[in-house]
Amino acid sequence: MHLFLTIDWFLIMEKAVLISIIIGVSLIVAMYETWAERKVAAVIQDRRGPNRAGPIGILQPLADGLKLFMKEEIIPSLSNKFLFILGPGVAMLTAMMTSAVIPWGGHIHIAGHDISLQVADVNIGILYIFGVVSMGVYGVMIGGWASNNKFSLLAAIRGASQIISYELAMGLSLIAILMLTGTLSLHNIVEQQLDHKYYVFYQPLGFLIFLVCAFAECNRTPFDLSEAESELNMGYHQEYSSMKLGFYLFAEYVNMFISSAVMATIFWGGYDIPFVNDTHFGIQHGQNLLAFLEVLSLFFKIAVFIFFFMWVRWTIPRFRYDQLMNLGWKALIPLALVNMLVTGFVILYRMHGLF
Repeated sequence: MHLFLTIDWFLIMEKAVLISIIIGVSLIVAMYETWAERKVAAVIQDRRGPNRAGPIGILQPLADGLKLFMKEEIIPSLSNKFLFILGPGVAMLTAMMTSAVIPWGGHIHIAGHDISLQVADVNIGILYIFGVVSMGVYGVMIGGWASNNKFSLLAAIRGASQIISYELAMGLSLIAILMLTGTLSLHNIVEQQLDHKYYVFYQPLGFLIFLVCAFAECNRTPFDLSEAESELNMGYHQEYSSMKLGFYLFAEYVNMFISSAVMATIFWGGYDIPFVNDTHFGIQHGQNLLAFLEVLSLFFKIAVFIFFFMWVRWTIPRFRYDQLMNLGWKALIPLALVNMLVTGFVILYRMHGLF
């Protein structure tokens, strides 16, 4: 009874509401990313895109989602049924879990409480992200293997080797950032950029490496080798239908949204509002309004990255698989190592007053 009374129920409710909002927003963003991508593709290819379901086709994602729910559920008779169902769940779960450590804004003040717009401010936030992202490869491998389809299995192996290869370069590119910040907490990294000294200006090569690796991690063109239609048909989710297929497709778009949020947080100041004195603005207009504008600032940066993902997809042709591996192992990893060493030397010289 004493334990029940000492539990901070307001904190539990606060985190439950925040988690629900983040999951809901992530799913809505992923849903409308499909609409935005088709509109961007239409502009680039000089056509109209979705324009029947609602004004400018704005209801098309709802129609597509309803279609996926209503389609017949098919499970191949010779598949491993448990793993066949588990695969899409793992892919979707890992995509959503990454959002837990991202600071979406500062603090809001409700009922005498300061509420942080971050689910979990852990001091190993970057390690948490890499740990969860690394688990995402199991969703790909399980789906490809459980389908009992050779093309699906080949696509899963190709996708897994691609993800593992580019995670190495991505991790190395962040070591230089960690050397500059001295912390693994995403909240602390954002706080160090609140004076608009974004780390992209100190680590342009690290940002470029991370950006390229994000394309590979999200299975986006020109690195969508696990879905090379001319070689592997639809890829590792070829045997999936209904909302199991929808989970895989949604997971890719959620990953693109979260990858954009991570890049904006680490390299572009996160929720910092460019060209605005945050402290003065907060005093003048109130903490809650400032927090709302900080969230809008972060989402604007995320939208820019998402547009760039889409622009590249409809502009650049797909790499060959050997080109993909050569870029990862022979170019990006050595560049990331060189960047890390140069950053270390610069920090060492500054510490001794030589710079």
